[in-house]
Amino acid sequence: MDAILQETTIHRRRERLKAMTDGLGLGNAYGATLNRIKGQGGERSRLGMATLMWISHAERPLNHYELCHALAVEIGSPNLNTDNVPSIGTLLACCQGLVFVDKEASTVRLIHSTLQEYLLAHPELFGTPHSTIAETCLGYLNSQQVKALSPSLPSDFRKVHFHEYSSVYWGVHAKRDLSDCAKSLALKLFDDYENHISTRILLRRYHIDFNEPSLFSGLHCASFFGIDEIVAGLVKVGGCDVNKQDCGGNTSLTWAARRGHEGVVKILLGRDDINPDIPNNDGDTPLCRAAITGREGVVKILLGRDDVNPDKPDDSGRTPLCWAAISGQEGVVKILLGRDDVNPETLDNYGRTPLYYADLYQHKRTTAPLQSRKTARSAV
Repeated sequence: MDAILQETTIHRRRERLKAMTDGLGLGNAYGATLNRIKGQGGERSRLGMATLMWISHAERPLNHYELCHALAVEIGSPNLNTDNVPSIGTLLACCQGLVFVDKEASTVRLIHSTLQEYLLAHPELFGTPHSTIAETCLGYLNSQQVKALSPSLPSDFRKVHFHEYSSVYWGVHAKRDLSDCAKSLALKLFDDYENHISTRILLRRYHIDFNEPSLFSGLHCASFFGIDEIVAGLVKVGGCDVNKQDCGGNTSLTWAARRGHEGVVKILLGRDDINPDIPNNDGDTPLCRAAITGREGVVKILLGRDDVNPDKPDDSGRTPLCWAAISGQEGVVKILLGRDDVNPETLDNYGRTPLYYADLYQHKRTTAPLQSRKTARSAV
């Protein structure tokens, strides 16, 4: 509004309003508002910029309770100071109109999508946002109040407002930018991760059976998120069991393979005691999980090992090739078909071949190479 009113004639004001409505010319207005936020000085300036950083870089929209509690975290403090939680009204005032509360969704949002674009186009505004967010999440999880929570998901869980976001997304931010502080906090969290409530939250978020969440270790978690540096540090620790299976029978290698974390896969395979062909509770090996999710790089790495069976069936009789055909992973299908030790006509427990499933689910790009291989074998 200030930018519009600065124009001297009705015509020029209308032109400025039209340009802003079209998303043009907003950069100067945003820049001027950010300068006003910084000009507030002291804590109001910090809160205003920190609010914008969180909203623009969070993995999902935050409700106002989550945001306020995130901004109250003091890195390095062993306790959460509830007296340090700012009110949402204070945050809105500090942001000078750039932020509002979506009452229908109960989330805090930027006033326009162009502001998100502007903030992301100016990374110098926030320094290292992802490492800052990771440190905040980990500092929260390491606090005495959170560590004291029962791991059985208590009924008062929602009173700990920032716990769900911290548990599920700290690793996403840490993978993007891992600071020494975040690494230290992560290793501290892993000291007793099996009994930490965040383990249950993470597993529940991904619909994983958590009847025995204590089996999900820090190494499983770091492999799940794909944080190379932390995994490398953990596997060097004496007594580290790289073949330990979690509540679903998944090893750390299985998680890394499933999620396509090639760096972690290489680190784990570097251990002499690694078994890269351990099946989970469904009989799926790391290769099978990588094939299902189309992780071509991981598939190639695993196939480079002599101790990986490229044609090993799971409990349903389905091989990695079969699962790649079912999920329409053309690249993986071609990689597996390029090997002589992969049988494209292996029948599963229901008497069906990979070609049958590719055709059933109308994956034309996977059907073609399978059909070509079948025709070639018939000709021979």
